[in-house]
This record gives sequence, C-alpha cells and structure tokens, in this order.
Amino acid sequence: MTTKGKLIVIDGTDGSGKATQTKLLIERMKREKLPVETMSFPRYGTSFCVPIEAYLHGELGPADQINAQTASLFYAIDRCAAKGTLDTWLASGVNVVLDRYVTSNMGHQGGKIKSFEKRAEFFRWDDELEFVRLGLPRPVLNVILHVPTATTLQLVDGRGNKKDMHESDPDHLLAAERTYLEIAEMFEGFSLIECVENGQLLTVEQVHELVWLAVQPVLVGQTAATVTT
Repeated sequence: MTTKGKLIVIDGTDGSGKATQTKLLIERMKREKLPVETMSFPRYGTSFCVPIEAYLHGELGPADQINAQTASLFYAIDRCAAKGTLDTWLASGVNVVLDRYVTSNMGHQGGKIKSFEKRAEFFRWDDELEFVRLGLPRPVLNVILHVPTATTLQLVDGRGNKKDMHESDPDHLLAAERTYLEIAEMFEGFSLIECVENGQLLTVEQVHELVWLAVQPVLVGQTAATVTT
C-alpha cells in the first residue's frame, strides 16, 4: 500500500521570502531523495485567478471595503480548482510543498477583522469552507515566516515592482502580521520562523536551516494539522 504524501505549506508576512524558501525546501528534499511536487497560490494567469487579480488591482473597490468572507471566496475557488492535482500527488505518495495556501486567507483577510472573537469565528468559517465543504487536503505543517512590518515595507519598496492593493497598504500589512502571529501561536500544526534577529534580517540560508528543522519531524510521520479555536 502506498504511503500518502505529506502536505507542507510555506506562508507568512509579505517580504518574508516565501517563494525562495519553498524553492530551497524542495531542493533539499530532492537531495534527500524524497519525492516532492510544488504549487504556488494564487495561480496568477489562470482563469480561476481572474477574480483575485481584479480584487488586488482595485477593480472591485478598496480591498479593506470588501469583507473577509467575500474576498476569501475568490482565493478558495482558485485552490479548489487545483484540488484534483493535489489529491493525486498526495495519494501517489508524493510530498507537496505549497507557497501559500488557506493560511493566506486567515492572515490577510482575518487581518481586516478588528475583534479577536470575530476573527476566531472567521478562522472557523474558513477552515470549514475549504477543508470540509470544498474538501481541500489539510496540511501536516504550516510554516509561518515572520518579518516585522517595518522591515517588510523596506523590502517591498526595494523590489521596484508595481504593488498590489495589499502591498501598498501599511495598515493592511500590520494587521496581517498580527493575525499571522496569532494563528501561529493559537493553532496546532503551525511553526513560526523568526526571520529577523536583533534587528537584522537573517540570511536566506539561515532561514532555510530553521525551516528544515521544522519540517524534518513531519517527514518521518505526523498526523495532519487541525485548526481549532
């Protein structure tokens, strides 16, 4: 009987190097002879991502005026469209590393909600929507990369790229940072990686080693992470 693959998510605050750390983790797993596939969300350029792109480009109005549940549906639909591929990989024994996943809804959309109690309700709603009603596979580990907002703003400004509605709003970034820290502390199956130490940004290699330390126990077998409140 084929052992089911493990689903691991790399997520976190803007400017924390999610794509880079996903790439390094995949390369490390391949060196360790571990079967692995990857996917990045949102899947920009696909038809399922059109509502997300409209939202981020401001075509639907200011992002902070679109409630968390409505915006979350845009992203959930994109992930649901990829469910068949994810399920096939995992069922065949292939590990999957995702660059962002359901945690991005919790972090960015949950940050819109001022009340902690209401945020907790949103977390439960999103968990049920995506993992129960839509049937998305649940990660065994969510790695949350944390870079303080002040540092994030410097990194985003230094990219020289056009910013979307989230990246151009410091209040949104600060609220998302708070929410990511909350979910990493509150829920099982989350590992928080601090990417800044004593005011200095860690090197890409240093962060990777911290990520690898968090991921290793999962690869030798752990039960799936469950979000509860």
